[in-house]
Amino acid sequence: MIKVKFWGVRGSIPCPGPRTMKYGGNTACIELRFPEVNRQIIIDAGSGIRELANFMLTNDLPNGPIASEIYLSHTHWDHIMGFPFFAPAYIPSTRLKVFGPVTYEDEPLEAVVGGQMKYRYFPVNMGELAGNIEYLRLKEEPLLDLGDGITLTTAIINHPITTLGYRFSFRGAVFCTAYDTEPYRNLFVVDPDHPSYDELMVLEGGEAAREQNEVLENFFKDADLLVHDAQYTRQEYNEGKIDWGHSPIEDVITAAKRAGVRQLALFHHDPDRNDDELDQMTLTYCTAEQCGPMQVFFAREGQEIIL
Repeated sequence: MIKVKFWGVRGSIPCPGPRTMKYGGNTACIELRFPEVNRQIIIDAGSGIRELANFMLTNDLPNGPIASEIYLSHTHWDHIMGFPFFAPAYIPSTRLKVFGPVTYEDEPLEAVVGGQMKYRYFPVNMGELAGNIEYLRLKEEPLLDLGDGITLTTAIINHPITTLGYRFSFRGAVFCTAYDTEPYRNLFVVDPDHPSYDELMVLEGGEAAREQNEVLENFFKDADLLVHDAQYTRQEYNEGKIDWGHSPIEDVITAAKRAGVRQLALFHHDPDRNDDELDQMTLTYCTAEQCGPMQVFFAREGQEIIL
């Protein structure tokens, strides 16, 4: 069994307030609990991790020292901004492993995550974290044995910096993430009337994009729960959001259906998207006519799912 809980579902920047109370205004943070083996895995350290930290202090710390693992999808600020507020990191008895990709070869993960904890930005320095914290760089890996029967597959996905999707498997249950990402597309000029048009390059570019999109679909194939970037509608995406690293909802649903996903959580909501709009979009996109037998929903802060 995997217990999944959403602590932050927004993208780009926190947006708390009366217009976002139902779905939540915190940035990305997802918690996985494996009760049978007493393991906890946290995916991303957006602003939502602060509330998770408070929960852990109240419910986990009384039972003994906290041991946890944080997997960062990437190091854009909205996915690491909550790390300085992760209270267990300040407790000497805490054991914490932080995993994630790094874009620049000469900069370790610790420096990237800790760069925000300098006195010019934050009143507490990285060196003042009292817990036992280990930073481990991840790359694309076909299969990692995490112990206790938990396995992990990672995949590089399509975002402006190196970003990983995660596929965790445990006793037959599969949980998968694919955010922040957008569909691969042909990067060559496709207009035959354009002076730079090259028919062969267009054909090769189209085939490369198709292959990469197929690789990603195979990555989350048959997942019990896929959490996928869905920041824009197709119209919004086409009207100025291409190459921003986020996906149109329509494409996400189509790809997940092809891949045989059982539950799809639409994630990384645009900070300007209010509760009423997400409710209306639920009526538009999360229907049996649109999704078939696959259960589709817009992720909500505090929502819990058992796999």
